[in-house]
Amino acid sequence: MSNLAYNDNMDHMMSDAENFEDGNRGLHYEENLLWEKGHSDTPGVDLPSLKGTKSRTGQSERKNVGLPQVSEPQVMRHFVRLSTKNYSIDSGFFPLGSCTMKHNPRLNEKMARLKGFASIHPMQPTQTVQGALKVMYDLQNWLAELTGLPAVCLTPAAGAHGELAGIMTIRKAHEVQGNTHKDVILVPDSAHGTNPATAVMCGFKTRTISTKETGRVSVEAFKEALYKQDPEGKDVAGMMVTNPNTCGLFERDIQEITDLLHDAGGYFYCDGANFNALVGKIRPGDFGVDVMHINLHKTFSTPHGGGGPGSGPICVAPSLQDYMPSPVVLKEGTAYRLEEEGERETSCGRLRGFQGQFGMHVRALSYMMSHGADGLKQVSEDAVLNANYILSQLKDDYHAPFEGPCMHECLFTDKYQKEYDVTTLDIAKTLIEYGMHPMTVYFPLVVSGAMLVEPTETESKDALDRFISVMKMIAKKARSGDVTELHNYPKSTPRHRLDEVKAAREPKLRWKKGA
Repeated sequence: MSNLAYNDNMDHMMSDAENFEDGNRGLHYEENLLWEKGHSDTPGVDLPSLKGTKSRTGQSERKNVGLPQVSEPQVMRHFVRLSTKNYSIDSGFFPLGSCTMKHNPRLNEKMARLKGFASIHPMQPTQTVQGALKVMYDLQNWLAELTGLPAVCLTPAAGAHGELAGIMTIRKAHEVQGNTHKDVILVPDSAHGTNPATAVMCGFKTRTISTKETGRVSVEAFKEALYKQDPEGKDVAGMMVTNPNTCGLFERDIQEITDLLHDAGGYFYCDGANFNALVGKIRPGDFGVDVMHINLHKTFSTPHGGGGPGSGPICVAPSLQDYMPSPVVLKEGTAYRLEEEGERETSCGRLRGFQGQFGMHVRALSYMMSHGADGLKQVSEDAVLNANYILSQLKDDYHAPFEGPCMHECLFTDKYQKEYDVTTLDIAKTLIEYGMHPMTVYFPLVVSGAMLVEPTETESKDALDRFISVMKMIAKKARSGDVTELHNYPKSTPRHRLDEVKAAREPKLRWKKGA
């Protein structure tokens, strides 16, 4: 029996079981709030009565501290049942476009939990943390080699923080050089929303580069934005471009565009969110990047909070090295130390109290060393191969807005399905019914009804084929006019379709008993 047939049969079986008194279906628990459970006469914690004290609040005394009065078994079952509702990369396919939800090797977790790494304190004397500083120093060197940008600051806490660090570095460079007239940052219309927000936070104005025709920044569109207010582009401080971009395409004209920008005295900030498609294959410094951030928690193994916070180091060209944030890790002889405050007088300063998300540094370096240069090259090759396999299998069923192969993610729209009253939202909800996390929907904004799929390099062909089969089934149902189920999915999840209009107009933000 095929997977699809099995799931369809299960749907009918589940619908017959919906009248069970407790609302459970197999191991799909209907779990209420702790507040809604019956009070226990034997709560899990007994607190001794306070003696010789009186209330100083002026309010009547409470009979309990205001927590649900439940037993330890009730508490354990409650949170274990809640945990079964989690969807993660360890439980299924997670093709979030532009998010790189790849498998996180457990070796990295083991390394990050070594006592000498997990138990240190950021204010320990330098001589007691030489091993940790060496990890950071080696990570700086790996990132410098992979990007072709020799200066690295590990401090930024995540991607948007790395963007902030990069644009602060550019701003400081222009300030020191007396370029106060340069107050514009060029940003493509397909960029991550944090790009223009970061530029504005740093005091710049933004100017949009149109990419709607091809999904890429063309030389003509770039020139139009660069010279819009000044025939020599003297007002432009820099540009923020993601490469590969958020449409999953490599910017083919990037070298010529970068040369034009540099001739006008601007700096190239590259958003490194999609570095997973380039690592080991091409160095951004070789196509003119002056500063870029890298999401260690994406490119080098730990997806979106899975195991700890993010990390967004910046890598910087020699032209901007003196202006980047501090501190960096330095090596003197055989000893390692952190750069001291004010050691680089032109630095844009500190971004935070300490040195970055050290656990992520350990994980990333473990990932790099376990793969080696050849393994990292294969990472990007396999990521690009998987995305193009999906594109080749689905491009006849779904509208692909831009011609040619993609990089590590492929972009579709709901243009063909809309003819049958099926939308991107319906497609995403149906994927949930079939046990898969939906792709990124309605982004990038340059196309209508976008579906951005990033399979990553760690998915097997079997996993990709199952995703493709479900997507083809959805397209077939739409073409046949059999769309009622598509409008009602998911049906077998603990929660079904939300009335989004009502939820927006009448949001319920607090739980009330009996509501």
